[in-house]
Amino acid sequence: MCTMIVNQAKIWGKGKGAKGWFTLGEVNVSYDHPFDAPLEHALNIDFVNEAEGPGARVAVELSVESARQLVQTILATLERAEAGGYLETPESTEPR
Repeated sequence: MCTMIVNQAKIWGKGKGAKGWFTLGEVNVSYDHPFDAPLEHALNIDFVNEAEGPGARVAVELSVESARQLVQTILATLERAEAGGYLETPESTEPR
């Protein structure tokens, strides 16, 4: 059964696809059937730049436990960077 669970967010960053690096503009996060992972359901993350077409996409399909581990690892890394005084302000990281 399809869950139809999806959330979208505007982001800024870079992704590397088949044609090289491209600017990311959105992320789509869903919990549904994966395309390739041998799981009934997965956390699916698509980093995209819709303006550049279907080739500007980086897709990831994770098991539930792997997705939770990724979230914990991201948060731990940002906490260490913040504690060390390395985090840049939002104004200095977003392109103008």
